[in-house]
Amino acid sequence: MTRVAVIGTGVMGRNHARVLHQLPNVELVGVADSDLDAACLVAAAHATRAYGSLEELLKKERPDAVTVAVPTENHHHAVMEALSAGCHVLVEKPIAATLEQADELVAAAKAARRVLAVGHIERYNPAVLELKRRLDDGQLGAVYQFDAKRLGPFPQRIRDVGVVIDLATHDLDLMRFLTGSEIIRVYAETRRKVHTTREDMVSGMLRLADGSVGLLQINWLTPTKIRQMTVTGERGMFRADYLTQDLFFYENAEASAHNWEQITMLRGVSEGSMVKYAIQKREPLQSELIAFTRAVEGDLTGIVSGEDGSEALRLALAMIESGDGGRVVTVAPR
Repeated sequence: MTRVAVIGTGVMGRNHARVLHQLPNVELVGVADSDLDAACLVAAAHATRAYGSLEELLKKERPDAVTVAVPTENHHHAVMEALSAGCHVLVEKPIAATLEQADELVAAAKAARRVLAVGHIERYNPAVLELKRRLDDGQLGAVYQFDAKRLGPFPQRIRDVGVVIDLATHDLDLMRFLTGSEIIRVYAETRRKVHTTREDMVSGMLRLADGSVGLLQINWLTPTKIRQMTVTGERGMFRADYLTQDLFFYENAEASAHNWEQITMLRGVSEGSMVKYAIQKREPLQSELIAFTRAVEGDLTGIVSGEDGSEALRLALAMIESGDGGRVVTVAPR
């Protein structure tokens, strides 16, 4: 039985507590929040104990692992405290407020020999996992372009980061995940229309080391929620809808008539058949937390590592730098 605690009882923290309480082989030993009344409500709903501080919870409960769902500016402190207490940690993305803090967390986890996972939840979306499997199998052939749309209304809970770090980190991480290739160059145009201090719209382009191109259209200004990615390649196009967990394939009819192992150039593009794949739908957060608890037990294959979380943050900061400076930013290898 893995003893797990939740730090932060906002929107995500409440969901963490709910899912952890339901998981077999997990004991939810407590929740902590600076708002003790909020922590008490969550604790009462999930048959556990409430604490008004992280330090008190760590001292009294001594959990094996914690999930951290506090505001981004507090990630560094909470994760460092948990690692110092000997806990494995899953921290919501972004991993930290600055790249320096992110690198310090990765180094601290390595020194403590503890798991540091980052909550890039879209990696656990069934549509994304099926897309990844089919890309790895070569169904699309060479990949040309990714086009990510992540649009919706302004979330009142977000104050400490802008739309690039809050949302673009998802798609930057997914493009690396789906290709296994690094992003080497970014360009972004950003605007601020609703948020009081940060950007709430970004249109961006990027280049990956494998030659593919990525497009990003992300904002907090659209009155309906859209979460989707299209991937275009020599054999057609995939479209993944994260909200409905659906995956579609639009075939390039010209490609279907050729043996791609025997030809070296695309003969043309024409409309072919469309397929909607049958995908078993499940809650991505449940899959993420199961992967985290398995990592605590020694199976690290299913988590988004601290290094991956740090790289997503580095790429998001490069996009902000590009938007502020109106120039292309080259992302040097680490």
